[in-house]
Amino acid sequence: MFFSNAAIDAFLEGASASDARAVEALLSEELESRARNKRKRLLNRARFPKIKSFEGYDFSQVSFPEGYGPEDLKSLRFLDSAEGFVFYGKTGRGKTHLATAIGVKAVSEGRSVRFHSTADLVMRLERAQGEGSLDRALRDATSADLVILDEFGYVPIDVAGARILFQVVSDCYERRSLIVTTNIEFSKWGTVLGDDKLAAAMIDRIVHHSRLIEFLGSSHRMDTALLFGEEGSRECDGVKGGDAEGK
Repeated sequence: MFFSNAAIDAFLEGASASDARAVEALLSEELESRARNKRKRLLNRARFPKIKSFEGYDFSQVSFPEGYGPEDLKSLRFLDSAEGFVFYGKTGRGKTHLATAIGVKAVSEGRSVRFHSTADLVMRLERAQGEGSLDRALRDATSADLVILDEFGYVPIDVAGARILFQVVSDCYERRSLIVTTNIEFSKWGTVLGDDKLAAAMIDRIVHHSRLIEFLGSSHRMDTALLFGEEGSRECDGVKGGDAEGK
């Protein structure tokens, strides 16, 4: 939206106070509408599997580097310096939830995000390579302030796929923030990628401007399953008790 100084001056010369307030309200609504539409577009392009937030997130079992904590993470200041993170821990510890919550907040602040399941991304890029459109697919995968590679190592990657994934990491290196969630320690990345040298080069690029955050404790999903299991058991016991009394 652009108005020349001459147009603004001409309006103000003949406008009443109520006219000015009406125009101000109109412009404010237009700007807010544009901001809402932008956030909606960014959210669609991010492709989060589910929307998550920081609300209620339990950081008690998350180990941060010394001098860095949850509030630093939530501030999103790392986006301005293209810093990243490796979220490491066993399955079900909340890595994907936290990565998604960061991405959702970034979108709410007008920042662009791409969320990828690592295995799905590799398959899409291999297909694009076969179709001769790899460069365009890589740009789409990495053209964002924040790129999230979720569940690295959950599915083995062949050497061809590993080389494409290395291109993704290289495209992000020192230009945009990258979050990698994984349950695989660095020493075993070569096994996942099928190439120790490629793994070493990838790790070098990832960790250079990244912090390692470890997720400890028990599996949130298992805890939830056990909780519902106990509640279900109590409910069943109640039903059985009622049946007995009825009989």
